[in-house]
Amino acid sequence: MEEPSDNRQKKVVAVVGGGLVGALNACFFAKRGLDVEVFESREDIRQAKVVKGRSINLALSHRGRQALKHVGMEEKIVSQGIPMHARMIHSLNGKQSPIPYGKKSQVNRLPATYKLTNHSETYPNAKLNFDHKLQDWSAEKGLMTFVRSDGTKEHIQADLIVGCDGAFSAIRKQFLRRSRFNYSQTYIPHGYMELTMPPINGEFAMKPNYLHIWPRNTFMMIALPNLDKTFTCTLFMPFDEFEKITTGDQVIEFFQKCFPDSIPLIGADALREDYFRLPAQAMVSVKCSPYHIGDKCVLMGDAAHAVVPFYGQGMNAGFEDCIVFDEIMEQFNEDLAAVLAEYSRVRVPDDHAIADLAMYNYVEMRAHVNSKWFLFRKHVDNILHFVMPKTIIPLYTMVTFTRTRYHKAVERWQWQDKVNTPTFYFLKYKTKSKTLLLIMQNKRVLKTWQSSLSEMI
Repeated sequence: MEEPSDNRQKKVVAVVGGGLVGALNACFFAKRGLDVEVFESREDIRQAKVVKGRSINLALSHRGRQALKHVGMEEKIVSQGIPMHARMIHSLNGKQSPIPYGKKSQVNRLPATYKLTNHSETYPNAKLNFDHKLQDWSAEKGLMTFVRSDGTKEHIQADLIVGCDGAFSAIRKQFLRRSRFNYSQTYIPHGYMELTMPPINGEFAMKPNYLHIWPRNTFMMIALPNLDKTFTCTLFMPFDEFEKITTGDQVIEFFQKCFPDSIPLIGADALREDYFRLPAQAMVSVKCSPYHIGDKCVLMGDAAHAVVPFYGQGMNAGFEDCIVFDEIMEQFNEDLAAVLAEYSRVRVPDDHAIADLAMYNYVEMRAHVNSKWFLFRKHVDNILHFVMPKTIIPLYTMVTFTRTRYHKAVERWQWQDKVNTPTFYFLKYKTKSKTLLLIMQNKRVLKTWQSSLSEMI
């Protein structure tokens, strides 16, 4: 690989947190020619016998892929995933209905972290430090104190401290002590529980290139494929509903009532055991601003904007943080005071927008996909996008398959919804007499409509 350029005085960057965003950030900074040290409180997960932490599978889409591509890791990570082209909706009667949404991949958290960690080590100016728990740090001096599991301490000084240490960030605690720092944390009333659907005769038990969803209005189950031919099934449900189920027989009764087609695929005995293996886990949404302190410290990933997992954008937003910061570094010639202020200005509204969208999408996934009106609007949205690709762009397309800024995508979606709602009602009424087909065939009508919409933008 190319040696990093050395034509500027090297800055020392300390990345606190060695997860996905921390490891990718190390690659970005090292590629830029900065001296990078990553500090992770846990042992090296590549050598650990047991890895503790979340295991919700991750969706990798355009934003994340662009960040990975910048450091030469896109294909290596994508090769560890499984392409998903649609949602597959499972009705109570067992009927399965696909809702296409394009190309994205599902990747497993641990292999992706392994590969990014390995790649960061290929840079001679990057160093990884495991078993280093942050004890204290100074925003003014850039001085940090880490403690190891044997009780020994290490003092580190850096020009820039990057907090990538998750939703319960130790770096962010210092921000809370400062004036004019805004912070909010919201636990949703729903928890999640993971179950495993094994292969059948060595093959996937269901079609693998789908996000399988069992929507049940106030709760839902989803299933994502893994490379070992299993599915990870995740049950999202209010905590009080989880707590009502206390015996194995009650588990089977609940699944027979709500997810009957999944029982033979997961296995009744496995269900009885897996349900009680771990309690339902909580999900938190974190918002804060600004993301920086002076020219010394910046927050990225979940440390800045933890989101609930229902839009599949948590990892993608964190990866996009890295590339946005790198672009701003280039724009301001690595003047950290200017870079950090601009990063907060640019990124805060986008991350707040995706946090809100993730909350909204839970309602869509567990309830709206059961609605014929919702499905009708989805189909018309896709038709209008096909006919007028630059004028009408579905929200999901903007969020998942472009780098349109999140808050700009929301603004455009709200405008389109306002403009399209009368059209939807008209088409819903007229489709009974096949008028929608006639409109699609009448290019003159479409051209006139497209022209009038363009004038309104």
